[in-house]
Amino acid sequence: MSQSPIKVFLVEDSPVALGMFKRMLESSPEIEVVGTAMDGNQALSLIPQVEPQVICTDLQMPNMDGFELIKQVMAKYPIPVLVISNVVQADDIDNIFQVLQFGALDVLGKPRSAFGDDQESLQRTLITKIKVLATKRVVSKPLV
Repeated sequence: MSQSPIKVFLVEDSPVALGMFKRMLESSPEIEVVGTAMDGNQALSLIPQVEPQVICTDLQMPNMDGFELIKQVMAKYPIPVLVISNVVQADDIDNIFQVLQFGALDVLGKPRSAFGDDQESLQRTLITKIKVLATKRVVSKPLV
């Protein structure tokens, strides 16, 4: 009996990064990218339609950034969130603390170079994190 693929929604304002993450995820038969958005506003309008099981979002975006998106998602559609951003590297403790406090479940620092040799490692890490997050239940967090 085969399981349905994990439905993932990607929120990223860089078309290059969006394409890279989408290709990485679609390489796994266990994951289906059900939607993409370029900012938080666009994401919030699409999430109820595509009903993802996991959301991957950047933090630095125009219109509505990832910080506000996480707060809105946790209040309206509690879904596990993975933050993939330049500002959640190991030394970005304040940002990491803030996104976890808002309800994100995990973070993944974007690679420092788009053409790094470690794309396979990043792909494995990303797919593993999504598989784990898809098994987690999150609860609604009211907007404060």
